[in-house]
Amino acid sequence: MAVQIDKLASVHLEAVIGDGVSIGPFTVIEQNVIIGEGTQIASNALLAKGTRVGKNCKISHGAVLGTAPQDLKFGGEETTLEVGDNTTIREYATLNRGTKAHMRTVVGSNCFLMAYIHIAHDCIIGNNVILANAVNMAGHVEIEENVTIGGLTAIHQFVRIGRNAMVGGGLRASKDIPPYILAGNDPMSFEGTNIIGLKRKNFSPEAIANIEKAYHILYSSGLNVSQAVQKIKSELQTTEEVNNLIEFIQKSKRGIIGRRK
Repeated sequence: MAVQIDKLASVHLEAVIGDGVSIGPFTVIEQNVIIGEGTQIASNALLAKGTRVGKNCKISHGAVLGTAPQDLKFGGEETTLEVGDNTTIREYATLNRGTKAHMRTVVGSNCFLMAYIHIAHDCIIGNNVILANAVNMAGHVEIEENVTIGGLTAIHQFVRIGRNAMVGGGLRASKDIPPYILAGNDPMSFEGTNIIGLKRKNFSPEAIANIEKAYHILYSSGLNVSQAVQKIKSELQTTEEVNNLIEFIQKSKRGIIGRRK
């Protein structure tokens, strides 16, 4: 398919544009940008140097990708922003590239990033993530696959959010949010297992039951986190989901959210 570039767009000669890409009026594509085939870019967008966009993405009016990190330690090093295939980025979203800490910011495939979201430097976003309007994250945030985050939620730097979690809107995440759960309230706390989300992702009844048992031990046994992890290891069947939970907790540096008080 032919590339369609509006006559009012500005595309650097060194940018790599895949087959079937369309670029709207007043959009700017800088040098050292790669755009995969079939991607659609609307008007007034900016893809700054170091941006890598996959195939069949949709980038809406006014979105800004790959601009310099908002980090005083950034020294102008050549870093990247990498966006996977089939990801939608809505109006006025801003995504910064990485710093020398990780050299790149990454957004996975099949993500839906709604209007006014901000993804800061060195964040790692997994596949099939949904960020509702005006989710704003600081640097070095990690979000695993199949996570949904409600609008207007702010995420502290270095926070990690585990796979298949669902986070409420209008909140503040300052501690790690484990996988497979519902997180809400202020301060952010454990609200239960994300049962509906897990069923939609075809988790078996046995897997969901194991997850619920693990979280009952973690949040309702009266044990501290370290003791609860040991009890989970000793009492529950070793499954992928249980291992994911244990590994997530053991890697946590900010500590995990607590139960609602």
